[in-house]
Amino acid sequence: MSEEGSNIVDFPDTEKPKKSGYQAGTGSINMRSDLVVAASKVIPEPPVLINLVSSRVKQLNLGRSPLVETDHRMGAADIALTEIIEGKISPAEFEEE
Repeated sequence: MSEEGSNIVDFPDTEKPKKSGYQAGTGSINMRSDLVVAASKVIPEPPVLINLVSSRVKQLNLGRSPLVETDHRMGAADIALTEIIEGKISPAEFEEE
C-alpha cells in the first residue's frame, strides 16, 4: 500500500455521490483518516458521526454550499468532516421535557 493511500478510510454509502472520491462498484466514499480522527474527537459516538456525515454528504451532493473553505481535492465527505471539526455543523440537540 502506498503512503498516500494509507490516509484514506472507506465510508459506506448507499447512493453514488456526484463529487470525486467515490469508488465505482464499492458503494463507498474515500475520506481522509486524519479528518475522521479529528471529527471523532468532536463527536465521539460513531453512529452519530456516521449519520451526520452521511446526511451532510447528501446535502452537498444536492447542491448545498460548503460552510468551510474547500479546494479541488476535497470530496463531499472531507468537506462534511471539516465542517464538523470547525464547529459549523453538529447533531441536533434534543431537549428533555
